[in-house]
Amino acid sequence: MANLLTQGGHDTILWEYDPKEADQLSQSRALPTKLPGIELPQSIEVTNNLPGAIDNANVVVFATPSTAVRPTAVTLSGVLPTECLIVSLAKGIDIETGERMTEIINSTLNRTDAVALLGPSHAEEVARGIPTAVVAASTDHAAAERTQHIFSSEQFRVYTSDDPVGVELGAALKNIVAIAAGIVDGIGLDSSDNMKGALLTRGLAEITRLGVAMGANPETFAGLSGVGDLVTTCLSQHSRNRHVGEQIGRGRSLEDILAEMSMVAEGVNATRAALRMARQHDVDMPIAEAVHAMLFEGIPAKIALNALMTRPLTSEIRR
Repeated sequence: MANLLTQGGHDTILWEYDPKEADQLSQSRALPTKLPGIELPQSIEVTNNLPGAIDNANVVVFATPSTAVRPTAVTLSGVLPTECLIVSLAKGIDIETGERMTEIINSTLNRTDAVALLGPSHAEEVARGIPTAVVAASTDHAAAERTQHIFSSEQFRVYTSDDPVGVELGAALKNIVAIAAGIVDGIGLDSSDNMKGALLTRGLAEITRLGVAMGANPETFAGLSGVGDLVTTCLSQHSRNRHVGEQIGRGRSLEDILAEMSMVAEGVNATRAALRMARQHDVDMPIAEAVHAMLFEGIPAKIALNALMTRPLTSEIRR
Protein backbone atom coordinates (compact mmCIF):
# COMPACT_ATOMS: atom_id res chain seq x y z
CA MET A 1 0.00 0.00 0.00
CA ALA A 2 2.96 2.30 0.61
CA ASN A 3 4.05 1.63 -2.98
CA LEU A 4 0.51 2.27 -4.25
CA LEU A 5 0.27 5.63 -2.47
CA THR A 6 3.72 6.66 -3.63
CA GLN A 7 2.84 5.83 -7.22
CA GLY A 8 -0.21 8.05 -6.76
CA GLY A 9 2.04 11.01 -5.98
CA HIS A 10 1.78 10.96 -2.17
CA ASP A 11 4.78 11.44 0.12
CA THR A 12 4.79 8.25 2.18
CA ILE A 13 6.43 7.13 5.42
CA LEU A 14 6.33 3.42 6.28
CA TRP A 15 6.45 2.43 9.95
CA GLU A 16 7.81 -1.05 10.67
CA TYR A 17 7.38 -2.25 14.25
CA ASP A 18 10.35 -4.65 14.19
CA PRO A 19 13.61 -2.64 14.43
CA LYS A 20 15.61 -5.26 12.52
CA GLU A 21 13.09 -5.43 9.69
CA ALA A 22 12.84 -1.64 9.63
CA ASP A 23 16.59 -1.46 9.16
CA GLN A 24 16.50 -4.15 6.47
CA LEU A 25 13.72 -2.37 4.60
CA SER A 26 15.53 0.92 4.85
CA GLN A 27 18.81 -0.50 3.55
CA SER A 28 17.78 -3.13 0.99
CA ARG A 29 14.30 -1.75 0.15
CA ALA A 30 12.90 -5.31 0.33
CA LEU A 31 11.56 -7.87 2.79
CA PRO A 32 11.76 -11.24 1.01
CA THR A 33 10.30 -13.22 3.91
CA LYS A 34 6.96 -11.42 3.53
CA LEU A 35 6.79 -9.93 0.02
CA PRO A 36 9.44 -11.61 -2.13
CA GLY A 37 10.32 -9.79 -5.32
CA ILE A 38 8.82 -6.46 -4.22
CA GLU A 39 11.00 -3.38 -3.69
CA LEU A 40 10.19 -0.09 -2.01
CA PRO A 41 10.95 3.08 -3.96
CA GLN A 42 13.80 5.11 -2.52
CA SER A 43 11.35 7.96 -1.91
CA ILE A 44 9.58 5.99 0.84
CA GLU A 45 11.05 6.69 4.27
CA VAL A 46 11.14 3.64 6.58
CA THR A 47 11.18 4.15 10.34
CA ASN A 48 10.73 2.29 13.61
CA ASN A 49 9.59 5.49 15.34
CA LEU A 50 5.78 5.44 15.29
CA PRO A 51 5.03 8.95 16.70
CA GLY A 52 7.64 10.37 14.35
CA ALA A 53 6.12 8.57 11.38
CA ILE A 54 2.75 10.28 11.80
CA ASP A 55 4.01 13.75 12.65
CA ASN A 56 2.07 16.22 10.45
CA ALA A 57 0.45 13.35 8.54
CA ASN A 58 -2.65 14.04 6.45
CA VAL A 59 -3.53 10.33 6.20
CA VAL A 60 -2.69 7.51 8.63
CA VAL A 61 -3.11 3.95 7.33
CA PHE A 62 -3.40 1.09 9.83
CA ALA A 63 -1.84 -1.89 8.01
CA THR A 64 -1.16 -3.96 11.13
CA PRO A 65 -2.60 -7.37 12.06
CA SER A 66 -5.93 -7.00 13.85
CA THR A 67 -4.38 -7.88 17.22
CA ALA A 68 -2.04 -4.89 16.90
CA VAL A 69 -4.67 -2.30 15.99
CA ARG A 70 -5.61 -1.43 19.59
CA PRO A 71 -2.06 -1.12 21.01
CA THR A 72 -1.02 0.87 17.94
CA ALA A 73 -3.98 3.23 18.37
CA VAL A 74 -3.16 3.61 22.07
CA THR A 75 0.39 4.62 21.14
CA LEU A 76 -0.99 7.22 18.74
CA SER A 77 -3.51 8.61 21.21
CA GLY A 78 -2.66 12.21 21.96
CA VAL A 79 -0.07 12.56 19.17
CA LEU A 80 -2.22 11.89 16.09
CA PRO A 81 -2.89 15.04 14.02
CA THR A 82 -6.50 16.09 14.69
CA GLU A 83 -7.58 16.55 11.08
CA CYS A 84 -5.87 13.51 9.56
CA LEU A 85 -7.83 10.82 7.73
CA ILE A 86 -7.61 7.37 9.35
CA VAL A 87 -7.85 4.28 7.12
CA SER A 88 -7.87 0.69 8.39
CA LEU A 89 -6.76 -2.26 6.24
CA ALA A 90 -7.01 -4.89 8.99
CA LYS A 91 -9.42 -7.78 8.41
CA GLY A 92 -10.29 -9.06 11.85
CA ILE A 93 -12.45 -8.92 14.97
CA ASP A 94 -11.25 -8.33 18.53
CA ILE A 95 -11.37 -11.75 20.16
CA GLU A 96 -12.23 -10.36 23.61
CA THR A 97 -14.76 -7.64 22.82
CA GLY A 98 -16.06 -8.53 19.34
CA GLU A 99 -15.28 -5.00 18.18
CA ARG A 100 -14.53 -4.26 14.55
CA MET A 101 -11.28 -2.50 13.68
CA THR A 102 -12.80 0.92 13.01
CA GLU A 103 -14.72 0.65 16.29
CA ILE A 104 -11.44 0.11 18.12
CA ILE A 105 -9.75 3.00 16.31
CA ASN A 106 -12.67 5.39 16.81
CA SER A 107 -13.11 4.62 20.51
CA THR A 108 -9.38 4.69 21.29
CA LEU A 109 -8.70 7.91 19.40
CA ASN A 110 -12.03 9.61 20.21
CA ARG A 111 -13.03 9.70 16.54
CA THR A 112 -16.14 8.79 14.55
CA ASP A 113 -14.79 8.84 11.00
CA ALA A 114 -12.30 5.98 10.60
CA VAL A 115 -12.57 4.28 7.21
CA ALA A 116 -12.32 0.54 6.48
CA LEU A 117 -10.65 -0.09 3.11
CA LEU A 118 -11.32 -3.74 2.33
CA GLY A 119 -12.03 -6.21 -0.45
CA PRO A 120 -10.17 -8.74 -2.62
CA SER A 121 -6.68 -7.33 -2.12
CA HIS A 122 -3.92 -9.86 -1.44
CA ALA A 123 -0.74 -7.86 -0.86
CA GLU A 124 1.23 -10.04 -3.27
CA GLU A 125 -0.96 -8.95 -6.18
CA VAL A 126 -1.54 -5.32 -5.16
CA ALA A 127 2.23 -4.85 -4.87
CA ARG A 128 2.66 -6.11 -8.44
CA GLY A 129 0.01 -3.77 -9.81
CA ILE A 130 -2.48 -6.51 -10.70
CA PRO A 131 -5.89 -4.76 -11.00
CA THR A 132 -8.53 -5.17 -8.33
CA ALA A 133 -11.41 -3.28 -6.72
CA VAL A 134 -12.12 -2.62 -3.04
CA VAL A 135 -14.56 -0.64 -0.93
CA ALA A 136 -14.02 2.28 1.46
CA ALA A 137 -16.63 2.10 4.23
CA SER A 138 -17.43 4.63 6.92
CA THR A 139 -20.40 6.24 8.61
CA ASP A 140 -18.73 9.51 7.55
CA HIS A 141 -19.41 9.72 3.82
CA ALA A 142 -16.90 12.52 3.27
CA ALA A 143 -14.13 10.41 4.81
CA ALA A 144 -15.05 7.45 2.60
CA GLU A 145 -15.02 9.65 -0.51
CA ARG A 146 -11.68 11.17 0.46
CA THR A 147 -10.24 7.68 0.84
CA GLN A 148 -11.67 6.73 -2.54
CA HIS A 149 -9.89 9.58 -4.28
CA ILE A 150 -6.58 9.12 -2.47
CA PHE A 151 -6.23 5.38 -3.14
CA SER A 152 -7.85 4.97 -6.57
CA SER A 153 -5.62 4.30 -9.56
CA GLU A 154 -5.71 2.45 -12.88
CA GLN A 155 -4.89 -0.75 -10.98
CA PHE A 156 -6.82 -0.12 -7.75
CA ARG A 157 -10.47 0.90 -8.07
CA VAL A 158 -12.20 2.07 -4.90
CA TYR A 159 -15.95 2.19 -4.27
CA THR A 160 -17.62 3.77 -1.22
CA SER A 161 -20.05 2.34 1.33
CA ASP A 162 -21.92 3.67 4.36
CA ASP A 163 -22.01 0.19 5.94
CA PRO A 164 -18.75 -0.40 7.84
CA VAL A 165 -20.50 -3.08 9.92
CA GLY A 166 -21.18 -5.26 6.89
CA VAL A 167 -17.92 -4.46 5.12
CA GLU A 168 -15.74 -5.27 8.14
CA LEU A 169 -17.69 -8.37 9.17
CA GLY A 170 -17.60 -9.74 5.62
CA ALA A 171 -13.86 -9.18 5.35
CA ALA A 172 -13.16 -10.78 8.74
CA LEU A 173 -15.57 -13.72 8.74
CA LYS A 174 -14.67 -14.91 5.25
CA ASN A 175 -11.34 -16.02 6.71
CA ILE A 176 -13.19 -18.73 8.64
CA VAL A 177 -14.65 -20.10 5.42
CA ALA A 178 -11.18 -19.91 3.83
CA ILE A 179 -9.85 -22.18 6.57
CA ALA A 180 -12.69 -24.59 5.81
CA ALA A 181 -11.86 -24.44 2.09
CA GLY A 182 -8.26 -25.33 2.87
CA ILE A 183 -9.39 -28.23 5.03
CA VAL A 184 -11.42 -29.60 2.11
CA ASP A 185 -8.23 -29.64 0.02
CA GLY A 186 -6.14 -30.99 2.86
CA ILE A 187 -8.26 -34.09 3.34
CA GLY A 188 -7.98 -34.92 -0.36
CA LEU A 189 -11.11 -33.32 -1.81
CA ASP A 190 -9.18 -30.72 -3.79
CA SER A 191 -10.81 -31.80 -7.06
CA SER A 192 -14.32 -31.35 -5.64
CA ASP A 193 -15.65 -28.24 -7.34
CA ASN A 194 -19.11 -29.15 -6.08
CA MET A 195 -17.97 -29.12 -2.46
CA LYS A 196 -16.16 -25.80 -2.83
CA GLY A 197 -19.19 -24.18 -4.45
CA ALA A 198 -21.46 -25.45 -1.69
CA LEU A 199 -19.03 -24.40 1.04
CA LEU A 200 -18.63 -20.84 -0.23
CA THR A 201 -22.38 -20.43 -0.70
CA ARG A 202 -23.35 -21.74 2.72
CA GLY A 203 -20.45 -19.88 4.31
CA LEU A 204 -21.74 -16.63 2.83
CA ALA A 205 -25.20 -17.46 4.16
CA GLU A 206 -24.05 -17.71 7.76
CA ILE A 207 -21.80 -14.65 7.46
CA THR A 208 -24.82 -12.71 6.19
CA ARG A 209 -27.07 -14.01 8.98
CA LEU A 210 -24.68 -12.81 11.65
CA GLY A 211 -24.04 -9.52 9.88
CA VAL A 212 -27.72 -8.69 9.53
CA ALA A 213 -28.30 -9.58 13.20
CA MET A 214 -25.59 -7.04 14.05
CA GLY A 215 -27.13 -4.29 11.94
CA ALA A 216 -25.45 -4.70 8.55
CA ASN A 217 -27.13 -4.21 5.18
CA PRO A 218 -27.61 -7.68 3.62
CA GLU A 219 -26.70 -6.30 0.18
CA THR A 220 -23.19 -5.53 1.44
CA PHE A 221 -22.38 -9.25 1.56
CA ALA A 222 -23.02 -9.52 -2.17
CA GLY A 223 -20.32 -6.88 -2.67
CA LEU A 224 -16.54 -6.65 -2.75
CA SER A 225 -15.91 -7.32 0.95
CA GLY A 226 -18.47 -10.13 0.89
CA VAL A 227 -18.56 -12.39 -2.15
CA GLY A 228 -15.50 -10.70 -3.69
CA ASP A 229 -13.17 -11.23 -0.74
CA LEU A 230 -14.69 -14.62 0.08
CA VAL A 231 -14.00 -16.12 -3.36
CA THR A 232 -10.51 -14.60 -3.50
CA THR A 233 -9.44 -15.88 -0.10
CA CYS A 234 -10.95 -19.35 -0.43
CA LEU A 235 -9.37 -20.08 -3.81
CA SER A 236 -6.08 -18.18 -3.70
CA GLN A 237 -2.61 -19.67 -3.34
CA HIS A 238 -1.68 -16.51 -1.41
CA SER A 239 -4.26 -17.07 1.35
CA ARG A 240 -2.70 -17.71 4.74
CA ASN A 241 -6.05 -18.82 6.14
CA ARG A 242 -6.54 -21.35 3.37
CA HIS A 243 -3.01 -22.61 4.07
CA VAL A 244 -3.84 -23.14 7.74
CA GLY A 245 -6.93 -25.14 6.77
CA GLU A 246 -5.02 -27.27 4.29
CA GLN A 247 -2.48 -28.20 6.94
CA ILE A 248 -5.24 -28.96 9.47
CA GLY A 249 -6.86 -31.23 6.87
CA ARG A 250 -3.58 -33.12 6.59
CA GLY A 251 -3.67 -33.83 10.31
CA ARG A 252 -1.18 -31.27 11.62
CA SER A 253 -1.74 -29.37 14.87
CA LEU A 254 -2.68 -25.70 14.86
CA GLU A 255 0.23 -24.92 17.19
CA ASP A 256 2.79 -26.38 14.77
CA ILE A 257 1.25 -24.65 11.75
CA LEU A 258 1.24 -21.20 13.33
CA ALA A 259 4.77 -21.63 14.71
CA GLU A 260 6.24 -21.88 11.21
CA MET A 261 4.28 -18.97 9.69
CA SER A 262 5.88 -15.53 9.34
CA MET A 263 2.53 -13.78 8.80
CA VAL A 264 -0.83 -13.79 10.58
CA ALA A 265 -3.82 -15.98 9.69
CA GLU A 266 -6.67 -13.77 10.92
CA GLY A 267 -9.28 -16.53 10.63
CA VAL A 268 -7.98 -18.37 13.68
CA ASN A 269 -8.98 -15.64 16.13
CA ALA A 270 -12.00 -14.71 13.99
CA THR A 271 -13.41 -18.20 14.51
CA ARG A 272 -13.50 -17.75 18.27
CA ALA A 273 -14.86 -14.23 18.04
CA ALA A 274 -17.55 -15.20 15.52
CA LEU A 275 -18.95 -17.99 17.66
CA ARG A 276 -19.10 -15.71 20.67
CA MET A 277 -21.04 -13.13 18.66
CA ALA A 278 -23.27 -15.80 17.10
CA ARG A 279 -24.32 -17.00 20.53
CA GLN A 280 -24.97 -13.45 21.70
CA HIS A 281 -27.24 -12.83 18.71
CA ASP A 282 -28.75 -16.36 18.57
CA VAL A 283 -27.40 -16.99 15.05
CA ASP A 284 -26.64 -20.48 13.70
CA MET A 285 -23.13 -20.78 12.18
CA PRO A 286 -22.48 -24.48 11.54
CA ILE A 287 -19.41 -24.00 9.34
CA ALA A 288 -17.76 -21.78 11.94
CA GLU A 289 -18.68 -24.36 14.60
CA ALA A 290 -17.05 -27.12 12.54
CA VAL A 291 -13.89 -25.06 11.97
CA HIS A 292 -13.72 -24.30 15.70
CA ALA A 293 -14.01 -28.02 16.49
CA MET A 294 -11.10 -28.83 14.18
CA LEU A 295 -8.87 -25.95 15.29
CA PHE A 296 -9.40 -25.96 19.04
CA GLU A 297 -11.14 -29.17 20.07
CA GLY A 298 -9.00 -31.76 18.32
CA ILE A 299 -11.84 -33.12 16.17
CA PRO A 300 -10.42 -34.82 13.03
CA ALA A 301 -11.36 -33.07 9.79
CA LYS A 302 -13.26 -35.99 8.25
CA ILE A 303 -15.37 -36.45 11.38
CA ALA A 304 -16.19 -32.73 11.54
CA LEU A 305 -17.12 -32.71 7.84
CA ASN A 306 -19.40 -35.72 8.31
CA ALA A 307 -21.10 -34.02 11.26
CA LEU A 308 -21.60 -30.92 9.13
CA MET A 309 -23.16 -32.90 6.27
CA THR A 310 -25.48 -34.98 8.46
CA ARG A 311 -27.06 -32.22 10.53
CA PRO A 312 -30.87 -32.06 10.58
CA LEU A 313 -32.22 -31.04 7.18
CA THR A 314 -33.69 -27.56 6.76
CA SER A 315 -34.77 -24.96 4.20
CA GLU A 316 -32.10 -23.08 2.25
CA ILE A 317 -33.69 -19.68 2.96
CA ARG A 318 -34.33 -19.08 6.65
CA ARG A 319 -37.03 -16.62 7.60
